[in-house]
Amino acid sequence: MPIKDILVHLDTSPRSDVRLTLAAGLAARHEANLIGLHVVELPPPDMFYGFPTAFMDLERAEDVIDRLRAARLEEAARIEAAFRDRLRRDGLSGEWRLVEGDVGETLALHTRYADLVILGQPDPDTPAGPAANVPVPALMTSGRPILMVPFAGTFPAIGERVLVGWNASAESARALNDAIPLLLHAKKVTVLAINPRRGIAGDGDVPAADIALHLARHGIKAEAAHTVAVDISEGDALLSYAADLGADMLVCGMYGHSRLRELVFGGVTRNLLSHMTVPVFMSH
Repeated sequence: MPIKDILVHLDTSPRSDVRLTLAAGLAARHEANLIGLHVVELPPPDMFYGFPTAFMDLERAEDVIDRLRAARLEEAARIEAAFRDRLRRDGLSGEWRLVEGDVGETLALHTRYADLVILGQPDPDTPAGPAANVPVPALMTSGRPILMVPFAGTFPAIGERVLVGWNASAESARALNDAIPLLLHAKKVTVLAINPRRGIAGDGDVPAADIALHLARHGIKAEAAHTVAVDISEGDALLSYAADLGADMLVCGMYGHSRLRELVFGGVTRNLLSHMTVPVFMSH
C-alpha cells in the first residue's frame, strides 16, 4: 500500500526540526499528506496541593496552570509557524494538529490514522518533560509502522541504502512488508540474517535468499547476507553492519510481549532503541 499520510511528532526539543526535515522529504517523495502533531501536556491541579503556601488552594493552582498553558501555547504557535513554513516552501499538502492532553494517549490515537509515524529517540541528556515521555511500547500496539529518528545526527534524506534485519519471524516479515513503499526508492537493499538457522524450519540453505528474491519480484534490488555474532549482541551486530554498509536506514521487526496493555521490549529491540545511529523503521 502506498504511503499517503505521514504523521510527525513535533515538540519543543531541539531535534524536532530534524524530524520535520526528514518527514517533509519523505512526504515529497511519496506525494503524501504531512500531519504535524503537537501535544500540550499540563499537570492536573491536584499535583500542587502538597506544596506550601501559594499552592495550597485550588484557585491558585488553576492560576499557575493557566499561566503554564499560555506559555506552552506560545511555544506551540512557534512550532506551528515553522511547520506551515515548511509546507509552503516544499509545496506540500498537510495539516496541523494541536491537542491538549496526555502525550501517550494522544499519539496512540492519532497514529492509527497514518501510514507512517515519525518519532524521536528520547535523548538521555534532555531534561524530562513531555518530549521525553513518548511511550514507544504503547504506540507499537497501534499496528502502524514507526520510523524512529536518533537524538544525534542529521538525516535530510533516508532510504537510499537500507539494511533489513531478517530472522524469518512474523515480526520481521511484518516490518519488511510495511517498509516496501520505502524500499522501492532505494538504490541498495541488504537483507541480513544474524546467527541464521539453516534448513526448511529456519532461514533456508542460503540465509535471507528467499526473502531477497521476494523483494526482487516487487522491483526492489536486494541482496542476501548473513553473519555470526559471537562476542556482541545481535542488536550491536546490526548497527555495526549498518555502519560498514553506510546504510541510512535500518528495518527490523519490533519484538516483545504484552504486559498490562503495553509492549515490553525484547533485548534486540531495547538495544536498537537505545543505541541507534541511523533512523530505524519498526513494526509490531
